[in-house]
Amino acid sequence: MVVGNGLIAKAFDPWYSKDDRFLVFASGVSNSGTADPAQFSREARLLEQTLQQHPEKTLAYFSTCSVYDASLSNSPYVQHKLAMENLIRTSHTGYHIFRISNLAGNTSNPNTFLNYFAQHIQSGSFFYLWHNTWRNVLDVTDLVAICNHILQQGLYKNEIVNIANPISNNVEEIVNILETVLQKKGNYELIEKTSKPIIDTTIVQELAPGLDIAFNEKYLFNIVKKYFAAL
Repeated sequence: MVVGNGLIAKAFDPWYSKDDRFLVFASGVSNSGTADPAQFSREARLLEQTLQQHPEKTLAYFSTCSVYDASLSNSPYVQHKLAMENLIRTSHTGYHIFRISNLAGNTSNPNTFLNYFAQHIQSGSFFYLWHNTWRNVLDVTDLVAICNHILQQGLYKNEIVNIANPISNNVEEIVNILETVLQKKGNYELIEKTSKPIIDTTIVQELAPGLDIAFNEKYLFNIVKKYFAAL
């Protein structure tokens, strides 16, 4: 069973839409930068109702690796995700909480990390670019592969697991790769803002080789090319 209709939900749907053992809850707030309490309340109500209706199902919930980022950890979005984690831990008997990083995938959502920069570069719109800031980007297909393996093998049940790229990248490097792939220079100004979250990816590094996932120095360029070369 899959709840949601966004990037994550669509990616998991082929695997789990008809699997009644699992409840893949992927109907969260789509804009991590929002401070709108109505959006947070909507997810909280839906999650609580869904858990009450399906107490027998093993839950897969997607939280955020932004909890490890000092510049974001006190944001309304991160605090909301922590509250949802606590709700799950205290009200559901079987769950997997996946803290995920910035996903790359086929989505029109303008609020995703890569889409924000790609659309600004394409349109020539001005944006500020943080200097000395690092972000973690993961292909949604790799998210599915890793989470699917964990769920099907019954690993790390009732635990919080980070699902992220073992290699984080400087935001300037990420934008430069987008500029290369899009063949267009961005219109931005660098501003100083240091942020380099430390994400423990031990579990991902253990599982990746067996799933034929190669996290290397070409990983970021390859996924940017995969999703943005046709723009």
